[in-house]
Amino acid sequence: MSDLCACDEGRFARPHSVTITEFGAVGDGVTLNTHAFTNAIFYLNSFADKGGAQLYVPPGRWLTGSFRLISHLTLFLHKDAVILGSQEPSQWPVIDPLPSYGRGRELPGGNHMSLIYGENLTDVVITGENGTIDGQGAVWWDLYHNKSLDYTRPPLLELVNSEGIVISNLTFKDSPYWNIHPVYCKNVLVQNVTILAPRESPNTDGINPDSSTDVCIENCYISNGDDLISIKSGWDEYGIAYGQPSSNIIIRQIIGDTRASAGIAFGSEMSGGISDVYVDGLVVTHAKAGIRMKTSRGRGGYVKDIYISNVNISNTEWAIEFTSLYGDHPDENYDPDALPDVERIVIDNVQAWDVKRAGNFHGIQELPFRDILLNNVVINVTELTDVWNCSYVEGYSEYVEPEPCVELQTQGGSLEPSYADGSDDASFSDI
Repeated sequence: MSDLCACDEGRFARPHSVTITEFGAVGDGVTLNTHAFTNAIFYLNSFADKGGAQLYVPPGRWLTGSFRLISHLTLFLHKDAVILGSQEPSQWPVIDPLPSYGRGRELPGGNHMSLIYGENLTDVVITGENGTIDGQGAVWWDLYHNKSLDYTRPPLLELVNSEGIVISNLTFKDSPYWNIHPVYCKNVLVQNVTILAPRESPNTDGINPDSSTDVCIENCYISNGDDLISIKSGWDEYGIAYGQPSSNIIIRQIIGDTRASAGIAFGSEMSGGISDVYVDGLVVTHAKAGIRMKTSRGRGGYVKDIYISNVNISNTEWAIEFTSLYGDHPDENYDPDALPDVERIVIDNVQAWDVKRAGNFHGIQELPFRDILLNNVVINVTELTDVWNCSYVEGYSEYVEPEPCVELQTQGGSLEPSYADGSDDASFSDI
């Protein structure tokens, strides 16, 4: 799995390159450049079978509506380049909802297309010298708060059913909704990225790998209004029917703070399943929880074979929270008997301070959270009561302070869970 984080620098060099100004773009922050981006990318498509091409964005403030990428493309931003999302919602077209969600996440019907969008692509690099992609999301946040949305808000960058993706050395700012959303993707590297949004901005998740495999996210700073990173895989009956899990994911060296939710989260939409996730090196402040698993009856799916280590948490409500009482449903057709299966989760080497309470584990009676393994977890709590809150959870613990609830006090549990398919004795220590 460590190969997931390897980056071939040769992919950044394309034999053909054009500058957005060659297609009439004006970087004054006022002129709308949607047609310039669209025409430039259409032109570069002719080089797809010749090693691909690069679209260079020079210094300036380049206002645009949504535009689509192509395969074998590098989008490269100069350090003083800013791609600005239009503040006119009409410049963000409405597209069909994702099949694993069945509808828009916020409202029935479709979704506004992300500012930068791609579907069925191969070999795409979005990079630069720490240039900025700015969604100017305040207008969308106001629509959300005023309940004036007609469709679900757009992400800043969404790639669908694509493979061989590199997103690196950029700043993402003020997204209308989620920031980076690879969905149904494979071989995705997100590296050296900064994501910024006000803490009060609603649902501005940082990076959400969704029904995607072979993903590496590393060396990122995220300050936003929701989860820093949330792994997802579809929503209730639609996610179950689509049946595409998220798996083989490495997340390491992430620093950030958030108004709500978590540093690393699983769900709440996880109906296609999540497995084989390795998290190493997380620093999070001002969150609902440092580590959070969110699900509910009707989700189905599973979260299993997760290893989380070397985490520093401060100024949160909970250090760790696993809940089965989270999230709404897309419609009345979900199956309330579809229970999420949560098992084989290792949380190792956690230091937390100025945290109200240590841990909240609320499972489901018919299918408790199982094999939750805590090792070397030291939490400085500020509340004196209900430090641990546990129900319908079974697990093990060693070297945990304050002493965990009895459901997690069983000794002798392995801290190296085997892989879910049972065909391999390898443990996460081999990663």
